[in-house]
Amino acid sequence: MSRFKKFKTGIHEKFNVIIERPILTASLVLAGVSVLVISLSIKYYISDFNNFWPQILAEAHGMIFDITIIGILLFWLNQSGEIRQRIRFYRDEIDDFRLWESDEAAFRTVGNIKRLNRHKIQEINLVNCFLARTNLNYVNLKGSNLNSANFSSSSLIETNLENTRLNQTNFENSNLNQAILKGAYASGANFKDAFLIKAQFENAFLIKTNFKNAFLMEANLSGSYLMGADFENASLYKADLRGAKGLTLEQLTKAKTLYLAKFDDEILEQVKTTIPELVGS
Repeated sequence: MSRFKKFKTGIHEKFNVIIERPILTASLVLAGVSVLVISLSIKYYISDFNNFWPQILAEAHGMIFDITIIGILLFWLNQSGEIRQRIRFYRDEIDDFRLWESDEAAFRTVGNIKRLNRHKIQEINLVNCFLARTNLNYVNLKGSNLNSANFSSSSLIETNLENTRLNQTNFENSNLNQAILKGAYASGANFKDAFLIKAQFENAFLIKTNFKNAFLMEANLSGSYLMGADFENASLYKADLRGAKGLTLEQLTKAKTLYLAKFDDEILEQVKTTIPELVGS
Protein backbone atom coordinates (compact mmCIF):
# COMPACT_ATOMS: atom_id res chain seq x y z
CA MET A 1 0.00 0.00 0.00
CA SER A 2 2.84 2.41 0.82
CA ARG A 3 4.45 1.71 -2.56
CA PHE A 4 1.18 2.54 -4.30
CA LYS A 5 0.94 5.81 -2.38
CA LYS A 6 4.52 6.72 -3.32
CA PHE A 7 3.81 5.88 -6.97
CA LYS A 8 0.61 7.95 -6.89
CA THR A 9 2.42 10.84 -5.24
CA GLY A 10 5.24 10.69 -7.80
CA ILE A 11 2.78 10.72 -10.71
CA HIS A 12 0.92 13.66 -9.15
CA GLU A 13 4.16 15.65 -8.68
CA LYS A 14 5.26 15.00 -12.28
CA PHE A 15 1.85 16.06 -13.55
CA ASN A 16 2.10 19.31 -11.57
CA VAL A 17 5.58 19.96 -12.99
CA ILE A 18 4.23 19.53 -16.52
CA ILE A 19 1.16 21.79 -16.14
CA GLU A 20 3.25 24.49 -14.45
CA ARG A 21 5.37 24.75 -17.63
CA PRO A 22 3.17 25.94 -20.52
CA ILE A 23 5.78 25.31 -23.23
CA LEU A 24 6.43 21.76 -22.02
CA THR A 25 2.68 21.08 -21.79
CA ALA A 26 2.09 22.41 -25.33
CA SER A 27 5.03 20.37 -26.68
CA LEU A 28 3.74 17.15 -25.13
CA VAL A 29 0.23 17.75 -26.46
CA LEU A 30 1.63 18.49 -29.93
CA ALA A 31 3.76 15.36 -29.86
CA GLY A 32 0.84 13.19 -28.78
CA VAL A 33 -1.56 14.59 -31.37
CA SER A 34 1.10 14.32 -34.09
CA VAL A 35 1.74 10.64 -33.32
CA LEU A 36 -2.01 9.92 -33.34
CA VAL A 37 -2.73 11.77 -36.61
CA ILE A 38 0.30 10.38 -38.48
CA SER A 39 -0.36 6.81 -37.34
CA LEU A 40 -3.96 7.05 -38.58
CA SER A 41 -2.88 8.63 -41.88
CA ILE A 42 0.16 6.51 -42.75
CA LYS A 43 -1.78 4.25 -45.08
CA TYR A 44 -2.88 7.24 -47.14
CA TYR A 45 0.70 8.46 -47.42
CA ILE A 46 1.69 5.06 -48.82
CA SER A 47 -1.23 4.08 -51.02
CA ASP A 48 -2.93 7.32 -52.15
CA PHE A 49 -0.36 10.09 -51.72
CA ASN A 50 -1.23 11.98 -54.94
CA ASN A 51 -4.84 12.50 -53.85
CA PHE A 52 -4.06 12.95 -50.17
CA TRP A 53 -1.42 15.68 -50.59
CA PRO A 54 -3.78 18.36 -52.09
CA GLN A 55 -6.08 17.89 -49.11
CA ILE A 56 -3.17 18.50 -46.75
CA LEU A 57 -2.32 21.71 -48.61
CA ALA A 58 -5.95 22.84 -48.43
CA GLU A 59 -5.97 22.27 -44.68
CA ALA A 60 -2.65 24.14 -44.39
CA HIS A 61 -4.19 27.17 -46.07
CA GLY A 62 -7.12 26.99 -43.66
CA MET A 63 -4.69 26.83 -40.75
CA ILE A 64 -2.88 29.95 -42.03
CA PHE A 65 -6.22 31.76 -42.24
CA ASP A 66 -7.13 30.70 -38.71
CA ILE A 67 -3.80 31.88 -37.33
CA THR A 68 -3.99 35.17 -39.22
CA ILE A 69 -7.57 36.11 -38.35
CA ILE A 70 -8.54 34.24 -35.21
CA GLY A 71 -5.04 34.28 -33.70
CA ILE A 72 -4.63 38.01 -34.10
CA LEU A 73 -8.16 38.63 -32.78
CA LEU A 74 -7.55 36.46 -29.72
CA PHE A 75 -4.21 38.17 -29.11
CA TRP A 76 -5.88 41.61 -29.31
CA LEU A 77 -8.68 40.55 -26.96
CA ASN A 78 -6.17 39.09 -24.53
CA GLN A 79 -4.05 42.25 -24.57
CA SER A 80 -7.12 44.45 -24.10
CA GLY A 81 -8.21 42.32 -21.16
CA GLU A 82 -4.79 42.56 -19.54
CA ILE A 83 -4.76 46.35 -19.97
CA ARG A 84 -8.21 46.65 -18.38
CA GLN A 85 -7.06 44.48 -15.48
CA ARG A 86 -3.98 46.65 -14.96
CA ILE A 87 -6.06 49.84 -15.04
CA ARG A 88 -8.47 48.35 -12.50
CA PHE A 89 -5.52 47.35 -10.30
CA TYR A 90 -4.05 50.88 -10.39
CA ARG A 91 -7.42 52.41 -9.47
CA ASP A 92 -7.97 49.87 -6.69
CA GLU A 93 -4.53 50.57 -5.22
CA ILE A 94 -5.27 54.32 -5.17
CA ASP A 95 -8.44 53.48 -3.21
CA ASP A 96 -6.41 51.30 -0.83
CA PHE A 97 -4.09 54.21 0.02
CA ARG A 98 -6.83 56.83 0.32
CA LEU A 99 -6.82 58.62 3.71
CA TRP A 100 -3.45 57.02 4.58
CA GLU A 101 -1.16 59.92 5.44
CA SER A 102 2.32 58.57 4.86
CA ASP A 103 5.16 59.09 2.39
CA GLU A 104 4.78 55.50 1.17
CA ALA A 105 1.09 56.04 0.40
CA ALA A 106 1.87 59.29 -1.40
CA PHE A 107 4.60 57.86 -3.63
CA ARG A 108 2.63 54.69 -4.41
CA THR A 109 -0.38 56.80 -5.41
CA VAL A 110 1.78 59.03 -7.62
CA GLY A 111 3.17 55.94 -9.33
CA ASN A 112 -0.34 54.69 -10.06
CA ILE A 113 -1.38 58.12 -11.40
CA LYS A 114 1.54 58.11 -13.85
CA ARG A 115 0.80 54.53 -14.93
CA LEU A 116 -2.83 55.47 -15.60
CA ASN A 117 -1.60 58.44 -17.64
CA ARG A 118 0.49 56.07 -19.76
CA HIS A 119 -2.77 54.26 -20.55
CA LYS A 120 -4.35 57.59 -21.57
CA ILE A 121 -6.42 57.76 -18.36
CA GLN A 122 -6.57 61.24 -16.81
CA GLU A 123 -9.93 61.30 -14.98
CA ILE A 124 -8.87 59.87 -11.63
CA ASN A 125 -10.61 59.91 -8.25
CA LEU A 126 -8.11 61.37 -5.76
CA VAL A 127 -10.56 62.63 -3.13
CA ASN A 128 -8.88 62.79 0.30
CA CYS A 129 -5.61 61.37 -1.05
CA PHE A 130 -2.35 62.29 0.68
CA LEU A 131 0.15 63.46 -1.95
CA ALA A 132 2.36 65.83 0.00
CA ARG A 133 6.01 66.28 -1.05
CA THR A 134 5.55 64.42 -4.33
CA ASN A 135 6.54 65.09 -7.94
CA LEU A 136 3.59 65.40 -10.32
CA ASN A 137 5.23 67.57 -12.97
CA TYR A 138 3.58 67.35 -16.42
CA VAL A 139 0.92 64.90 -15.20
CA ASN A 140 -2.51 65.06 -16.84
CA LEU A 141 -5.38 65.13 -14.34
CA LYS A 142 -7.89 66.90 -16.56
CA GLY A 143 -11.43 66.38 -15.28
CA SER A 144 -10.29 64.51 -12.14
CA ASN A 145 -11.76 64.84 -8.66
CA LEU A 146 -9.13 66.09 -6.20
CA ASN A 147 -11.44 67.48 -3.53
CA SER A 148 -9.82 67.69 -0.07
CA ALA A 149 -6.58 66.09 -1.30
CA ASN A 150 -3.26 67.17 0.21
CA PHE A 151 -0.60 68.34 -2.28
CA SER A 152 1.35 70.51 0.15
CA SER A 153 5.04 71.08 -0.70
CA SER A 154 4.62 69.18 -3.97
CA SER A 155 5.81 69.97 -7.48
CA LEU A 156 3.11 70.27 -10.17
CA ILE A 157 4.93 72.22 -12.88
CA GLU A 158 2.86 72.35 -16.09
CA THR A 159 0.42 69.84 -14.62
CA ASN A 160 -2.94 69.75 -16.39
CA LEU A 161 -5.70 70.42 -13.84
CA GLU A 162 -8.24 71.75 -16.32
CA ASN A 163 -11.86 71.33 -15.18
CA THR A 164 -10.72 69.44 -12.09
CA ARG A 165 -12.47 69.55 -8.72
CA LEU A 166 -10.11 71.14 -6.21
CA ASN A 167 -12.53 72.24 -3.50
CA GLN A 168 -10.77 72.42 -0.11
CA THR A 169 -7.60 70.98 -1.70
CA ASN A 170 -4.31 71.86 -0.04
CA PHE A 171 -1.52 73.20 -2.29
CA GLU A 172 0.34 75.10 0.42
CA ASN A 173 3.99 75.77 -0.46
CA SER A 174 3.65 73.85 -3.74
CA ASN A 175 5.09 74.71 -7.14
CA LEU A 176 2.39 75.04 -9.79
CA ASN A 177 4.29 77.21 -12.24
CA GLN A 178 2.60 77.14 -15.67
CA ALA A 179 -0.01 74.70 -14.39
CA ILE A 180 -3.29 74.59 -16.32
CA LEU A 181 -6.28 75.21 -14.04
CA LYS A 182 -8.79 76.50 -16.60
CA GLY A 183 -12.35 76.04 -15.39
CA ALA A 184 -11.18 74.34 -12.20
CA TYR A 185 -13.53 74.25 -9.18
CA ALA A 186 -11.18 75.36 -6.43
CA SER A 187 -13.46 77.00 -3.88
CA GLY A 188 -11.80 77.03 -0.48
CA ALA A 189 -8.53 75.67 -1.88
CA ASN A 190 -5.31 76.57 -0.11
CA PHE A 191 -2.57 78.09 -2.29
CA LYS A 192 -0.75 79.78 0.58
CA ASP A 193 2.97 80.33 -0.19
CA ALA A 194 2.50 78.54 -3.52
CA PHE A 195 4.36 79.33 -6.73
CA LEU A 196 1.78 80.01 -9.44
CA ILE A 197 3.90 81.85 -11.99
CA LYS A 198 2.16 81.86 -15.39
CA ALA A 199 -0.53 79.54 -14.04
CA GLN A 200 -3.72 79.52 -16.11
CA PHE A 201 -6.87 80.09 -14.03
CA GLU A 202 -9.19 81.28 -16.80
CA ASN A 203 -12.87 80.91 -15.79
CA ALA A 204 -11.91 79.00 -12.65
CA PHE A 205 -14.07 79.03 -9.51
CA LEU A 206 -11.82 80.47 -6.81
CA ILE A 207 -14.40 81.46 -4.21
CA LYS A 208 -12.80 81.97 -0.78
CA THR A 209 -9.54 80.55 -2.11
CA ASN A 210 -6.43 81.28 -0.04
CA PHE A 211 -3.64 82.99 -2.03
CA LYS A 212 -1.73 84.39 0.97
CA ASN A 213 1.94 85.01 0.10
CA ALA A 214 1.41 83.31 -3.26
CA PHE A 215 3.52 84.13 -6.31
CA LEU A 216 1.00 84.85 -9.08
CA MET A 217 3.34 86.68 -11.45
CA GLU A 218 1.95 86.64 -15.00
CA ALA A 219 -0.85 84.32 -13.89
CA ASN A 220 -4.02 84.41 -15.95
CA LEU A 221 -7.12 84.80 -13.77
CA SER A 222 -9.32 86.34 -16.46
CA GLY A 223 -12.98 85.44 -16.17
CA SER A 224 -12.46 83.64 -12.87
CA TYR A 225 -14.78 83.83 -9.86
CA LEU A 226 -12.89 85.48 -6.99
CA MET A 227 -15.55 86.22 -4.38
CA GLY A 228 -13.88 86.22 -0.98
CA ALA A 229 -10.46 85.13 -2.34
CA ASP A 230 -7.59 86.14 -0.05
CA PHE A 231 -4.68 87.91 -1.80
CA GLU A 232 -2.89 89.03 1.37
CA ASN A 233 0.80 89.69 0.53
CA ALA A 234 0.37 87.95 -2.84
CA SER A 235 2.49 89.04 -5.80
CA LEU A 236 0.24 89.82 -8.78
CA TYR A 237 2.92 91.28 -11.03
CA LYS A 238 1.63 91.23 -14.64
CA ALA A 239 -1.31 89.07 -13.58
CA ASP A 240 -4.37 89.18 -15.83
CA LEU A 241 -7.54 89.87 -13.80
CA ARG A 242 -9.72 91.17 -16.60
CA GLY A 243 -13.28 89.94 -16.45
CA ALA A 244 -12.80 88.52 -12.96
CA LYS A 245 -16.10 88.23 -11.10
CA GLY A 246 -16.55 89.26 -7.47
CA LEU A 247 -13.15 90.96 -7.26
CA THR A 248 -13.17 93.97 -4.90
CA LEU A 249 -10.78 96.79 -4.15
CA GLU A 250 -10.56 95.58 -0.55
CA GLN A 251 -9.11 92.26 -1.71
CA LEU A 252 -6.49 94.02 -3.86
CA THR A 253 -5.33 96.41 -1.13
CA LYS A 254 -3.88 93.43 0.75
CA ALA A 255 -1.68 92.32 -2.19
CA LYS A 256 2.08 92.73 -2.12
CA THR A 257 2.24 94.20 -5.63
CA LEU A 258 -0.11 94.85 -8.57
CA TYR A 259 2.58 96.25 -10.82
CA LEU A 260 1.63 95.90 -14.51
CA ALA A 261 -1.38 93.79 -13.57
CA LYS A 262 -4.31 93.92 -15.99
CA PHE A 263 -7.79 94.92 -14.78
CA ASP A 264 -11.11 96.01 -16.20
CA ASP A 265 -11.23 99.79 -16.61
CA GLU A 266 -13.50 100.34 -13.60
CA ILE A 267 -11.29 98.38 -11.20
CA LEU A 268 -8.13 99.87 -12.68
CA GLU A 269 -9.29 103.42 -11.96
CA GLN A 270 -10.14 102.52 -8.38
CA VAL A 271 -6.75 100.87 -7.90
CA LYS A 272 -4.83 103.84 -9.34
CA THR A 273 -6.77 106.23 -7.15
CA THR A 274 -6.76 104.30 -3.89
CA ILE A 275 -3.55 102.25 -3.91
CA PRO A 276 -1.26 103.77 -6.53
CA GLU A 277 1.82 102.49 -4.69
CA LEU A 278 0.89 98.89 -5.60
CA VAL A 279 0.58 99.58 -9.32
CA GLY A 280 3.64 101.82 -9.52
CA SER A 281 1.77 104.92 -10.70
